[in-house]
Amino acid sequence: MNNYCIIMAGGIGSRFWPLSKDNYPKQFLDILGTGKSFIRSTYERFSPVIPDENFLVVTNKAYKHLVLEHLPMLKPDQVLCEPTRRNTAPCIAYAAYHIQSRCKDANIVITPADHLVTNETEFQRIIRLGFGFLTQKPQALMTIGIKPSRPETGYGYIEVPKQNVLPEVVKVEMFKEKPDYDTAVKFVAEGNYFWNSGIFLWTLDGIMQAFKTYLPEMVEVFEKGIFNFGTPEEQDFINDHFTDCPNISIDYGVMEKSPNTFTIPADFGWSDIGTWGSLFTHARKDENGNALRGKVVSVDNKNTIVNIEEGTEAVVEGLEDYLVAYRDHSLLVCKLHDEQQIKVWIEGLK
Repeated sequence: MNNYCIIMAGGIGSRFWPLSKDNYPKQFLDILGTGKSFIRSTYERFSPVIPDENFLVVTNKAYKHLVLEHLPMLKPDQVLCEPTRRNTAPCIAYAAYHIQSRCKDANIVITPADHLVTNETEFQRIIRLGFGFLTQKPQALMTIGIKPSRPETGYGYIEVPKQNVLPEVVKVEMFKEKPDYDTAVKFVAEGNYFWNSGIFLWTLDGIMQAFKTYLPEMVEVFEKGIFNFGTPEEQDFINDHFTDCPNISIDYGVMEKSPNTFTIPADFGWSDIGTWGSLFTHARKDENGNALRGKVVSVDNKNTIVNIEEGTEAVVEGLEDYLVAYRDHSLLVCKLHDEQQIKVWIEGLK
């Protein structure tokens, strides 16, 4: 009953435009065609490990109604609303201070709302293993490392000591930023580098001590409202003071500075589905390698994504390695290898 899960669900997923937009971002979409939104799948993945009353979702205030619509088992006070986006360190700190008002000896797992996991049984074993490790080392800061299947340049990496057989929980040597392709090839070949999944485990006391050590200016902000958390005044305090927090990730702010970091190297079919390209990797394809979603007639296309909303129709002919997406009166047509420019292009629309 001391195990808590914080689901971070405040992003807008702009790299998935036009499916993901400000008014309905990707964590609430069924992009993979599974019949469930990302956030619903995330909840169900953790529910065998976490009691319903111990879930917290941190999101933008504009999405609270969507969270409760997709996760009706949660109560409104389990949805923590950020007045503005301030990166992952303030998001996690907000949730930690809220949990502190309820359970001072909590174990906490942090997860983004929009990941894919194909082997949920193994995933749950890994999470239980992490909670078990925290009973031995309650000051440890843990992250889940993913065994790389390819030289991916879109993820950060975790370096661990070189050993013939790795223990299930291993000390982190160093965190590595997203590499170029040649460096990623080297990381995969060496065998002691793992993708940083962005899934973290720690005790409440462990992360609070780390915040005080590495982000004291952020702690100072939250300490002003120490008696507001868990009360009806909590939201007013957050609305007034959250913007005073530094805009910094938990990786930069804490994990890369702490000497007390550990990882669990794992392989449970993980992807962050952060781009159209990663979606293409996991999507069902026809005999010509096309991933088609919606009422689409495909003529002489190869290795192309066509994704259109229900109630519309499309005929697409003669494309290779392209992306065609339509939703809510917005259309995107581009080469798949240019998808990193999508965020830049949609700024032009604004």
